[in-house]
Amino acid sequence: MAAIRADDAGVVRSLNEAAHTLFPGAEPGRPLSECAPDWLVTAHDASGDEVVRGDVGARSFAAHPIPHGEAVTWWLVDETDARAARLALVREQERTAFLGDASAALLGSLNLERCMEVAARLAAQHLADAALVLAPAAGGDYPAVTCVRGGEPARSRLNIDPDDLPGLGEALQGFPPVPSRWLDPDAAPGWVLPAGFGPVGSIVVTPLPGHGVPAGALVLLRRGDRASFTASEELFARLFAARAGAAMSAARVFALQASITDTLMRELLPPTLEQLGGVEFAGRYRPARDGERIGGDFYDVHSAITTGSDESLAVLGDVCGKGLDAAVLTGKIRTTLRALLPMAGDHRALLEVLNRTLADRRDARFVTLVLASVRREGATVRLRVTSAGHPPPLIVRADGRVAEADTHGSLIGVLPEIESSGTDVTLDPGETCLLYTDGIVEARGGPLGDAMFGEDRLRQSLAECANMPADAVVERIQMLASQWIGRGTHDDMAVLAITAPRGRHLAAVDGPGHGRYPA
Repeated sequence: MAAIRADDAGVVRSLNEAAHTLFPGAEPGRPLSECAPDWLVTAHDASGDEVVRGDVGARSFAAHPIPHGEAVTWWLVDETDARAARLALVREQERTAFLGDASAALLGSLNLERCMEVAARLAAQHLADAALVLAPAAGGDYPAVTCVRGGEPARSRLNIDPDDLPGLGEALQGFPPVPSRWLDPDAAPGWVLPAGFGPVGSIVVTPLPGHGVPAGALVLLRRGDRASFTASEELFARLFAARAGAAMSAARVFALQASITDTLMRELLPPTLEQLGGVEFAGRYRPARDGERIGGDFYDVHSAITTGSDESLAVLGDVCGKGLDAAVLTGKIRTTLRALLPMAGDHRALLEVLNRTLADRRDARFVTLVLASVRREGATVRLRVTSAGHPPPLIVRADGRVAEADTHGSLIGVLPEIESSGTDVTLDPGETCLLYTDGIVEARGGPLGDAMFGEDRLRQSLAECANMPADAVVERIQMLASQWIGRGTHDDMAVLAITAPRGRHLAAVDGPGHGRYPA
């Protein structure tokens, strides 16, 4: 440890060998200002009694004053290594905090493009002067996001050969990065550089590792007036790239799963009904879980062309259970019914085949159904209605009277043999046959929150729908049931209205949409 003693006049009185080595020009009797650094001289002149710190050459020291009457001895402790350790610790703490914040920001969105924008912005702000994030090629082009420090990310699609930039082709395939010192910035192709960026001083190319497959590549650029990337900075860039790649990979997997789900969901969702054969059809569906789109209730309307007869076939059903499991069985039943459409003229035969199909299953699930074969005859509509374990349809007449269709039957998929009896219904203009699931009448709510909507309330609501178009009928029934429930829980709810139009048919027969008719 170096020690040097100087009096109040700033003259060196004595020093040890270590101090002489540290200050080669220091000798007893020589002014301290001629042989010591300015920071030590200033501290001595100020007669301070606190530790001061400063550099001597490439080393860092802490000078501790020890007063001795009219002199002070300065003990100099070498803190170079400790200071470097402290700086390294602070730097690592800052990097760790950044990586944590970066992970949170990157995982804050499951949208791939948004994730790429966040990665490019963070990389440009904390790792380089500009960053380019590329995803694997899609349709021959590479989705890319470029960002300059202090700017906003810019999306593009690059039709490029990645091998034009050494190391990029390998990075996109997930191979380890090429050290930046091996890359010639002057050889960088123009598409790498942001507009107006200027000369490039150094480049880092690193892969973005994903979940089992590469998620893309990250290119970092520094301007020519900045130092090249150190080995430590390249390692830190790879740590960031690992997080960005994981987030991009998760976003890509989510997008793929969402696409698959959407494709499968389209086959399970209730159809958009059309006017068929001059008859109005309208339906509404609300799943038990409001956050879901599918469940165990369903309806379909098949045109006379698909049934191979002069009648359309309307079907409304309720599968045992809720959620995705019920929806899967719903999809199978709907598919089976489509295959059985050539039998639509014989409701009992169709139900018997469906019953045998479901009875062979091992999960003991069942379904209730209502079938309605519909035919327009002049101004009236003729229906053949058959219920299988399902609430009988309700008919609202033009004068507001509500009657129940005289049909009943057993559950489908429970017993080897079924029972069913159908009935014929005639609808005059303005009259409606309403098919509904028990989720409507069993919906609990009301003023106290525990009363069922009930069949009487449904009949009263339906009576008010006399002479309304089919779409208005289902809209009102679904609205009243939903208002009754409020925020309470409920089962799947589905309604299907079959209406004989009043007056002149305004919309094209068999055309899309529900149409409107004059009173």
